[in-house]
Amino acid sequence: MKNVFNLGFVLMLSLTLMSGMCSIDDDDGTSNNNSQQIAAIEDDVQTGTWTITNFVDSGQNETSDFNGYGFTFNPNGSLVATNGTNTITGTWSVTDDDSSDDDGSSSSDIDFNIFFPVPETSDFEDLNDDWDIVTATSTRIELIDISGGNGGTDLLTFERN
Repeated sequence: MKNVFNLGFVLMLSLTLMSGMCSIDDDDGTSNNNSQQIAAIEDDVQTGTWTITNFVDSGQNETSDFNGYGFTFNPNGSLVATNGTNTITGTWSVTDDDSSDDDGSSSSDIDFNIFFPVPETSDFEDLNDDWDIVTATSTRIELIDISGGNGGTDLLTFERN
């Protein structure tokens, strides 16, 4: 009889532990599904031309490196920067990133990914990153990246023209 009781206790304990392993991401019982927010950001950014109004690279303000450039975020994932003379083409995407590897927090975040296939000496190479979104509206997107290498903080702001 004692073995049956112990077996029942072990089964109940196992079921209790397994039910606590459900795929709920937050302590409040809600699942982290950022798909609606991602879709809204994608829709907003694909409208019009954007300019960089702030770019700080590890404490150094480098906004002027992008003066005169307009950025177009196309629905096919291409990103075109042009100043009328020079045109640089890259890619962009908005993704759900629950690793929070850039901001040091334990919560889920949304990444704004930018990639320009340019040499390391190009100013546009500094934009290549999986940026964390600080704020996003239909006319302004503020991004941040905390470098894993040197710990520097980069800030990038796009505003719609």
